[in-house]
Amino acid sequence: MNSSSTQADWQRRSRAAVWHPCTQMARAEVVPPLPIARGSGPWLYDYEGRRYFDANSSWWVNLFGHADAGINAAIKQQLDTLPHVMLAGCTHAPAVRLAERLSARTGDALGHVFFGSDGASAVEIALKQSFHSWRNLGRDQKREFVCLKNGYHGETIGALAVTDVKVFRDAYDPLLMQAHIVESPDARLGNEAQALAAMRALLSERGAQIAAVIIEPLVQGAAGMVMYSADYLRGLRALCSEFEVHLIVDEIAMGCGRTGTFFAWEHAEPKTKSDWPDFITLSKGITGGTLPLSLVLTTESVYQAFWSEDVTRGFLHSHSYTGNALACAAANAVLDRFDAGQLEANAGQAELLKAAFAPLAAHPRVAHLRQLGMVLAFDVTEPGLRFAERFHLAARAHELLVRPIGNTVYLMPPYVIDAERAAFLAQAVTRTLDEVLAQTPDSSSKDQPHVA
Repeated sequence: MNSSSTQADWQRRSRAAVWHPCTQMARAEVVPPLPIARGSGPWLYDYEGRRYFDANSSWWVNLFGHADAGINAAIKQQLDTLPHVMLAGCTHAPAVRLAERLSARTGDALGHVFFGSDGASAVEIALKQSFHSWRNLGRDQKREFVCLKNGYHGETIGALAVTDVKVFRDAYDPLLMQAHIVESPDARLGNEAQALAAMRALLSERGAQIAAVIIEPLVQGAAGMVMYSADYLRGLRALCSEFEVHLIVDEIAMGCGRTGTFFAWEHAEPKTKSDWPDFITLSKGITGGTLPLSLVLTTESVYQAFWSEDVTRGFLHSHSYTGNALACAAANAVLDRFDAGQLEANAGQAELLKAAFAPLAAHPRVAHLRQLGMVLAFDVTEPGLRFAERFHLAARAHELLVRPIGNTVYLMPPYVIDAERAAFLAQAVTRTLDEVLAQTPDSSSKDQPHVA
C-alpha cells in the first residue's frame, strides 16, 4: 500500500469506526479527518509526510511540543516503577508531590487537591464539593450556581449546566439544572463595572441560595477568546466574600502559564489567602499533552466541612484512574519546567508573537487584534459562510493546523516560539486569511461554528 492510499485508508476507517468530538459526522464525509502519523516539537506529520504547525496546541494541551523528551522520560521512568494504584486507601509519591507543589504555588491558600480525569470532571467535582460543603454546614438551601454569559466549562451534565454556549447546551437543556447566567465582562465593550453591578444585583437577591459562581479567568475561550482585566477578578472575589458564595475559577484552558503567570488568577495579585478563589480547576496543559489528568484545588475551610466519622458527610467521588501515577509523573515534569524559568521564557515568546502579528492590525477585514501572554486572537469582519471550516482547510496548505471559533481566529501555540517560528505563523495566518476571504462560498450552505 503506497503512502497516498494509506492516508485515504485511515480516513475511511476512521469515519467508519470513530465518532469524532465536536464533529457533525455527516459533514465528515465531505471534510474527512486529517490522519496524523507522528508529532515532533510544534509539528504534526501526516502519512504522506506533510507537516502542520500545531498552532492550537491540540486543544490547548500541548505546552512544549509533541514527543517532548523530558516529559516522555518521566513517564517511561514511572512506567517501570508504578504505572497505577488506586488512590482510595493507597497513595503514591507522584500524586503527593504534585499536590504539594501546586498548593505551594497558591501560597498554600488552596492546600487540598482532588484528582480527576479531564476538565469537565474537574468542574463536576468543584460543583459537588461546593454544594456538599454547604450542606454539611447545615446550609442546604445553597444549591444554586452562577455562570457568565457565553461561558464554557465542559460538556458533562453538571458542567454543561454552567455552560452558556448554545451549540453544546441546547440539545440537553431538559436534563440540566438551571444556573443563573450573568453578564460577562468584555474588554471590547468596556463593561466590567456593569458586569460586576449585575453580579452584585443577583447575589443581593439570591446569595442565601447560591452555592458558587464559576468563571473562566481573563479569557473566555469558547466565546471567541473574549478578554477582560484582572480588575473584574478582584471585584468578583470581594463580592463572593461579601455574600458568602464560593468562587470557582476554571483554569483548565488558561492555567499552566498560558496568560503569563502559572495561574491566571495571579494577575489579580493576591496578597493573602483570602484573596484566592475557593476552588481552582486545572487540566489540559498540566501533563504537557501526554496523559489525561485534572485537579481541583480548594481551601482548608471547604476541606474541613467534610471532616467527620460519618461516611455520608465525606466526599464520595472517584473514578478508577484517579491520581494515575503516570499522569502525575508527567505533570511533575511539567512543573519542573516552570521551576526552571518557563514563565520568563514565555514572556519573551509572547513578545515575538506580538511583533510578528502587529501588521495584521491594519488588515481591512481584521478587528480587535488582541493578546494575553501566549493567547493571540482577532475577529474577521464579513467572514462569509462556513468561515471557520474554510479557514481550517485552507491553512493546511500553508503548513498550519488551526481551528477558528466562529469568525475568531486564535493561536495558542506550544511554548517553543522563536523569531523564525513567530514570523512563519504570522505569514501563514495572513496568507490563509487573504486566500479564504477571496473565495466565494456556496450561499446555500449553512454557516456553523468550528468549535475550538
